[in-house]
Amino acid sequence: MPAPGTTWQWQLPTPVDTSVAAAVYDIDGFGNSAEDVARLHATGRKVICYLSAGSAENFRPDFGTFPGEVMGSALDGWPDERWLDIRRTDLLRPIMAKRFDMRRDTGFDAVEPDNIDAYTNNTGFPLTAADQLRYNRMLAEMAHERGMSIGLKNDLDQIPELLPYFDFAVNEQCAEANECEKLTPFIRAGKAVFHVEYDKANEEFCPQSRALGLSSMRKRLELDAARWPC
Repeated sequence: MPAPGTTWQWQLPTPVDTSVAAAVYDIDGFGNSAEDVARLHATGRKVICYLSAGSAENFRPDFGTFPGEVMGSALDGWPDERWLDIRRTDLLRPIMAKRFDMRRDTGFDAVEPDNIDAYTNNTGFPLTAADQLRYNRMLAEMAHERGMSIGLKNDLDQIPELLPYFDFAVNEQCAEANECEKLTPFIRAGKAVFHVEYDKANEEFCPQSRALGLSSMRKRLELDAARWPC
């Protein structure tokens, strides 16, 4: 469970630049091998794996395992991804279990499941807040069963209900949306908040980030190696 103020790097394209001075790396769960994770571990870093738990990406090797009946609308701005019907845990849990097993076996310390705020989006399904809570708690339990920690990605409105289940938070653009204070329950609980802005300059958000205890930086939207930490 990373503590508030822990430094981090978020890089999804490969190969990963391992020279960044950060205690935690958040990298793609499919694009990096056990050897890549081991190299980071050898330098004392903890490693989080990024994977989408709320959408099916047609460029992933296990895309064909998602039944057509759980496929919803394409994500806005991401035409290669389709929302999943998270109500169908009978179909999705086995797929996610295999993904989590692979990440554990690759040596990752933690999981960052993306797109776990589906109920606030146009998914093509009549999803509710209760559906999302049930699904997100399932993901947290699956990670913990495998000895990994797990981060709550965005989904700010459900922090009060999900804080006990998640070990840290990952947030995009809370400063731009003027909602970073919603993340402070994680800080008060001794859990890190890993925060990124894309469009705001550091001087616009870093003072508040420091005051709140967030681990903040500016990144390019493609999440390459470049970073501008607070």
